[in-house]
Amino acid sequence: MKIVKRILIGVAFLVAVPLIVALFVRTDFAVEREVIINKPKADVFNYVRYLRNHASFSKWELMDPKMKKDYKGADGTVGFVSAWDSDNQDVGKGEQEIKRITEGERIDVEIRMRSPFQSTDPAYMTTESLGDNQTRVRSGYLGKMNYPTNLICLFVADKIGKDMETGLINLKTVLEKQ
Repeated sequence: MKIVKRILIGVAFLVAVPLIVALFVRTDFAVEREVIINKPKADVFNYVRYLRNHASFSKWELMDPKMKKDYKGADGTVGFVSAWDSDNQDVGKGEQEIKRITEGERIDVEIRMRSPFQSTDPAYMTTESLGDNQTRVRSGYLGKMNYPTNLICLFVADKIGKDMETGLINLKTVLEKQ
């Protein structure tokens, strides 16, 4: 009987500790990465504003070149929707919609994941001129996870950040070869 009691206490401890820790972890997170591209700002912005171009540099799009894609609207304009459906669990199913464009400066999108989880979160890309032939590109993502899944935020933000870095390095490579 003592062994069963100790096992139950151990199991209760293993369940309680993460739940208690999750009480102190934020439910929202922000990830931003940047890269400097040796191209004029106008060239860079005019490339990233078109969501179809993201297939050439996005880590997630490059993970499954066979994913189904669907588009609605005029690419590069507010309201354009780029949808995807992949059998790869790391890519999943979802869509992104251009919500706002600040000409030459910033594109804001809403990412709506459908699987392997559901979420609706904002993301953005900005361009900043550092000279005639040099542009800083920032990519950002704002996410939210409710308690107790917010404990995953400790790991998800870092993974998203690494994937964003890969995409930005890919973007730099693509644009600087043009």
